[in-house]
Amino acid sequence: MIQDSILIENRHKRFIKAVCNSEIVWGLENHEGFASSKSVYYEDDDGEPIGIICFWGEKALATSCIKDRWTKYKTTEISLSDFMENWCVGMGNDRLLIGTEFDQNLFGFEADPYELILDLSSELKSIGKDLNFRKFNGVNDLESQVKEAIE
Repeated sequence: MIQDSILIENRHKRFIKAVCNSEIVWGLENHEGFASSKSVYYEDDDGEPIGIICFWGEKALATSCIKDRWTKYKTTEISLSDFMENWCVGMGNDRLLIGTEFDQNLFGFEADPYELILDLSSELKSIGKDLNFRKFNGVNDLESQVKEAIE
């Protein structure tokens, strides 16, 4: 079990590096929406598993999950700036989790959207990249507003 959680956490770290370098996040989408799952770790106030929307750092990894209950999905490209300012912020407001690098067995990292923004911001700053957002003045502005919101 510990080995599995280390593997999942390492895949999550690779996700952060991959999307910050490419500035692209991959999802699986069909006519009903994006590929989703339920948390195995977190529950809402009613004791129900919290919903997760899944994302990948590479198209090939997303494509490899198009099977079983996700057979009718197609890969969808999302810019990192859109992902951070719309998806992460929106999912945080909706109290959903972000699943990163889920595998074909639906095992992956369950990330709090606001924490993911902070992790992505940290990586972007470490590699000297900034992003153009519609609602924020760069990575530092988004990061500071997220920190204010979660305190």
